[in-house]
Amino acid sequence: MGAKMMSRSMQVAVALAFLVGGAWCGPPKVPPGKNITASYGSDWLEAKATWYGKPTGAGPDDNGGGCGYKDVNKAPFNSMGACGNVPIFKDGLGCGSCFEIKCDKPTECSGEPVVVYITDMNYEPIAAYHFDLAGTAFGAMAKKGEEEKLRKAGIIDMQFRRVKCKYGEKVTFHVEKGCNPNYLALLVKYVDGDGDIVAVDIKEKGGDAYEPLKHSWGAIWRKDSDKPLKFPVTVQITTEGGTKSVYNDVIPEDWKPDTAYTAK
Repeated sequence: MGAKMMSRSMQVAVALAFLVGGAWCGPPKVPPGKNITASYGSDWLEAKATWYGKPTGAGPDDNGGGCGYKDVNKAPFNSMGACGNVPIFKDGLGCGSCFEIKCDKPTECSGEPVVVYITDMNYEPIAAYHFDLAGTAFGAMAKKGEEEKLRKAGIIDMQFRRVKCKYGEKVTFHVEKGCNPNYLALLVKYVDGDGDIVAVDIKEKGGDAYEPLKHSWGAIWRKDSDKPLKFPVTVQITTEGGTKSVYNDVIPEDWKPDTAYTAK
């Protein structure tokens, strides 16, 4: 069996074992209390780690995922993407958030933290917190030269904690395919700090007030209008931590679908 199939097959085996043995009654429960995946601190939290895709790949064959990002094999993601399960992915609202991860066992683990980015979704119910990592990201937890041996371990215990994102790129708004003057859909990415987005509002040319966009899926936000929108459009984003940022006239008057516009 190829190494790249190891984690998926083991996940299925674990799930079946729970079902057959009668010990499984739905996804493991997230501990009660505050949303710990939204908090920053020095404490490490326990989780399970698996991997998928090619051993040294970025995950999906199309280099995309449930957040709508593309080219996650390139900077700034650099194939260090992770599929977060329900409390991490948050139906797409966790897209773009950053976590330090590490493992101490098996012996191939280095114990040194590396940063991963939430780029995809994972609904495998094998742990309260579960990171299904791109092959490259999983191997990054290993000692140098031990990456392939670690990937053969399949499901492992790991530790994680939320960290501030340092993308080092300008915030980018990708106007999605199919957009027209009455329909605007924006994919938002490369947000330093919290990394994730919980609200997007726009202000049309000549407008006095912001209008909220609806969360479509992943990191994509949209507005359906019964009249043509007036461009250029100013965009305000709000992160999970409550930080608001305004990007004046970032979607220009001569905008085009399937085009990325960066913050000035």
